[in-house]
Amino acid sequence: STLQLWLTFAPVADKTAAYFHISLEMVNWLSIVYLLISIPFGLVATWILDTVGLRCAVILSAWLNMMGSIIRMFSVLKFLSLGSQSYWYLYIGQCLCALAQPLIIFSPTKVAALWFPDHQRATANMIASMSNPLGIFIANMLSPALVPEGKHIPLMLGVYAIPAVTACVLATVGICDKVPPTPPSASATSSTSQPFFTGLKMLLRNKPYIILALSFGGGIAVFTCFTALLEQILCEKGYSNKFAGLNGALFTLCGLLGAFLLGLYVDRTRHFIESTKICFCLSALAGIMFAVVSSPLH
Repeated sequence: STLQLWLTFAPVADKTAAYFHISLEMVNWLSIVYLLISIPFGLVATWILDTVGLRCAVILSAWLNMMGSIIRMFSVLKFLSLGSQSYWYLYIGQCLCALAQPLIIFSPTKVAALWFPDHQRATANMIASMSNPLGIFIANMLSPALVPEGKHIPLMLGVYAIPAVTACVLATVGICDKVPPTPPSASATSSTSQPFFTGLKMLLRNKPYIILALSFGGGIAVFTCFTALLEQILCEKGYSNKFAGLNGALFTLCGLLGAFLLGLYVDRTRHFIESTKICFCLSALAGIMFAVVSSPLH
């Protein structure tokens, strides 16, 4: 649900700009704000997961997501007569949903560590993490289908609010324990991790970790650019929103398949480093190919 709300407007950026009488740059900020907020709040989310616990983090995320999706709907309610202020309701709603994103994205590793034995953690982490690209896939397919014309923007916002409200109810009522009654492994019984700020200082002094973080940051940056701006890149060349959304969905679907197969592979072989290097090389080649194909000469 969180990733769906992030990319609600990206596949229909032109229709959104026309409906709210704003520029494409302002539409892009509805997606960029997620990344801007994730940088400082990512540290807060990590602290919450480590100190407050997994249950509270997931419930907090669900409530932020629900409140954000409801506030977004205020922007299209005619009886409020918001006029030019309607965009800021969208933006505030997106900001609340953006606060929820780090809590959800960082949760899979915690779930795998606390609820699964050692030999199942990579697979459990992979399955939980696949929910993120699944949300992107749904957004790329659903938004163009719901908004053939700008007047259907209110319908789209209402449809996206339904899973956010449902997830909030399920999380609040259904999550009862922050840890399993019986620890699945010895490592889950007693944590050997450092206190939050001590661990943060150690990571910032760890050169291999800094290199790895920058590498993954670059990969996420490329992925974000593709998912958030693909509609504007393709529609400028005459393609429809549905075609752009289909490309974004296929982009994500291939990632889901690759993540599933790779998760099973590294769980059995433990070849984490080799798999990571190969994936980065393939991503670089794909980026170069896309740049060449989409250049003005083509």
